[in-house]
Amino acid sequence: MKEALVIQGLDGKKTLAGSININGAKNAALQAFAMSLLFKDEVILKNVPEIEDVKNMVEILKSLGVKVERKSKGVYAIKTPKKISTNLPEEISKKFRASIVLSGPILARFGSVGFPHPGGCVIGLRPIDVFLNGFEKFGVKIKESENGYLIRSDQKLKGSKIFLRIPSVTGAQTLMMAALLARGKTIIKNAPLEPETKNLADFMNLCGAKIKGAGTSTIEIIGTGPFSADGKVFVTPPDRIEAGSFIILGAVAGNRLEIKNCNPEDFESLLETLKYCGVNIEVSKNKVVVMGNKSDNYNSTDIKTHEYPGFPTDLQAPMTVFLTQAEGEGLIFETIFEGRLNYTSELVRMGADVRLWDPHRATVKGPTPLRGREVESPDIRAGLAFIIAAIIANGESIIHNVHYIDRGYEKIEDRLRKIGADIKRVSI
Repeated sequence: MKEALVIQGLDGKKTLAGSININGAKNAALQAFAMSLLFKDEVILKNVPEIEDVKNMVEILKSLGVKVERKSKGVYAIKTPKKISTNLPEEISKKFRASIVLSGPILARFGSVGFPHPGGCVIGLRPIDVFLNGFEKFGVKIKESENGYLIRSDQKLKGSKIFLRIPSVTGAQTLMMAALLARGKTIIKNAPLEPETKNLADFMNLCGAKIKGAGTSTIEIIGTGPFSADGKVFVTPPDRIEAGSFIILGAVAGNRLEIKNCNPEDFESLLETLKYCGVNIEVSKNKVVVMGNKSDNYNSTDIKTHEYPGFPTDLQAPMTVFLTQAEGEGLIFETIFEGRLNYTSELVRMGADVRLWDPHRATVKGPTPLRGREVESPDIRAGLAFIIAAIIANGESIIHNVHYIDRGYEKIEDRLRKIGADIKRVSI
């Protein structure tokens, strides 16, 4: 039986109020589970979001023979034995692309890894050559079949210089983890600057790793593992994308909405953009307060997605909904993924004035009232954007493919009801 979200819109009224706590970052948590394979002893992860991607990651690790215990809400203990299965299960792994981060530590520690062609959201091509080319630099043998890849190393990985063709976050983190068990020094150039990479490196350095430059475009790693946690705990940092999504919701539907337990420095590009558009925002050390503009319309603006610290591609869809309520015309230029603007056709059905020019560019004219419709969520971030659109719309909306939203947002309907949204989950 499938599930859907049923939302009764506010008809443009800005009445949501209260506070929302930001959970641990999805991507940081998934990387931490992979990181745990580099340890000889038990690793404790805290502030882990209770989302479908985490459940899938736990299922994969258990299928490989790794001991994973959920101690309490958001707390997991992981212990990797001396021998595990090194072939990722196809059915689960193809559900979410982040499963590929396991390939680096498994290859480095156990000498081989097999994994299927990656799955995940349908948001355009996400080349795997970044991973394969990086692995080749370590001196491994790669065999491809119609089912996926088998990578083997007859000896310990050899440190190397790796230049990433594109600054892939997942690629850099996977190769960094592999390098932690390689002989000698590895240098990764054109590395992404995302804070999640630095969070991972900082914890590893606490446990004896030698990583320099994480959070810059050049990362240097000297292989020193396997490692011992010795009771040290990895605390998952707040999810900057979740925080940004709720800030946008506060701008278009909030009376006074507090976004708590976040790090505003991680999403300054969004904050500056919204302030430029006229959104009333108060920022403190770990909290953002959004006061909805009750009189004048917001001003529109152009958005160009970019690698961190630029405007995040994962906030592009929610920001497009914001622009439907702003005065003037704004250009959305998606530079990271082609095809990620396909969701805009559903916004048009809801009454938005959006014109898609090509796979990377769309213009949005506003303000336009939205009306409730029945829509299909195509991926995690567009699904959340549809929730925002449905909340500000007139009438009832039904959002299908809720499993995409559940992959990235924990108990979304419960959290939104607490701030005044009329939203419920139904079985269909």
